[in-house]
Amino acid sequence: MDDRTRHLLTSAPAPLLIRLATPNALAFTVQSSVSLAEVWFIGQLGTSALASIALAFPLLMLMQTMSGGALGGAVTSAIARALGAGDRDKAQRLIWHALAIAAAGSGLFLLLFLVFGWALLAFLGGSGDILEQSASYCLVLFAGGLFIWLLGVVGAVFRGMGNMKLPALLMIASALIQVPLSGILVLGLFGAPQLGIVGAAVSAVISSLLISAVMLTLLGRPGRVIQLDARAISFSTALFHDIFKVALPASLSPLLTILTIMVLTAMVATFGEAALAGYGIGSRIEFLLIPLVFGIGAAMTSLVGLSIGAGNIARAERIGWTGSAFAAGLAGVVGLALAAFPEVWIYAFTNDPAAFDAARSYIRIVGPFFAFQGLGLSLYFASQGAGTVTWPILATIVRVVLAVGGSWMLAFWLDMGLQGVFIAAAGAMVTYGFLIAASLKLGAWRGQV
Repeated sequence: MDDRTRHLLTSAPAPLLIRLATPNALAFTVQSSVSLAEVWFIGQLGTSALASIALAFPLLMLMQTMSGGALGGAVTSAIARALGAGDRDKAQRLIWHALAIAAAGSGLFLLLFLVFGWALLAFLGGSGDILEQSASYCLVLFAGGLFIWLLGVVGAVFRGMGNMKLPALLMIASALIQVPLSGILVLGLFGAPQLGIVGAAVSAVISSLLISAVMLTLLGRPGRVIQLDARAISFSTALFHDIFKVALPASLSPLLTILTIMVLTAMVATFGEAALAGYGIGSRIEFLLIPLVFGIGAAMTSLVGLSIGAGNIARAERIGWTGSAFAAGLAGVVGLALAAFPEVWIYAFTNDPAAFDAARSYIRIVGPFFAFQGLGLSLYFASQGAGTVTWPILATIVRVVLAVGGSWMLAFWLDMGLQGVFIAAAGAMVTYGFLIAASLKLGAWRGQV
């Protein structure tokens, strides 16, 4: 076992988590600016453009959470568990399996969008020009999806080695490319063609292409714990299973989460274009918690995986509780601040009074409960490291049922309108965090050692 892996298995959990999570948290905070900047650029085009991106946003988040979250977490977990067990050869061979799955996943997403995409966007409430803009954005995004998948998976390989700094630095570089390029292409600055919301998709693909190419080049250089080596190309069912046993069940979480957002989007769309635009702003803010919490969660995935691979369940659980406390505190502070001062930031995205009211209502109702989102999401990533995501998936299913069923009952049956949708979303969020935390307390990881 190399000295770095031994250090990760023996150092005190809290300082180690802080040291590993800090570059991740910084990088994902910077990356979050991409989403906010794109909403600001698109907001300059009017309420219709904001409504269009609100329709497309769940599909963007689905691809990002599937590639970087479900598959990425599974790759980090598999490599960390192999290194924790001292099997460097297995860890190196897992890289090629991860790249193959990323290529297949991007192709599958493109095919599904070509077959079902327009109908899905129409179901979400899109019509006319709003539907056309959303469909064009998604088509560009999925056509270049391979680079987005590679970005998530190769970064996960580095994190599986316990190297958080390099992927964090490259994520910051990606944001520095994507934000100005998005502004230029969305608004047609400096003589560039004005592509509208499609420009945001083009900038995402270009920045992902550049950074994923750099990551693969660096991964191929010698001197690392493991590296991209053509001699390690040897595909086996066992190694695919090692990734898929976490990735497949874990993929249900983003699928169900995005399904919830889609259904709620369709419900909100019945209240009008301005309500849809306002909800799009509010829900995007909520989804910004995913990259923020992932900064901590990625470190938890790696450290928990190493501990499970080494047979140290007590250390794995201690890392889970410590990291989830950090994540809940971070998400809670963000949610309370946004809810307390909505006027400070919502006007940056829209001046439409009705859209402003919808976004403010959303953040005031849901924002105070963001701590439960941080708690549950961080333990979801940690559970990937442990090699079992059964309870996080069950918690997500309960969340979907409560959010969708509760929204329909409160909004339409009890005639509470848009606020009923937001109250149900908040209640479902609380239940989600509580259930995953309870599962860890009851020993959900102990059967993995």
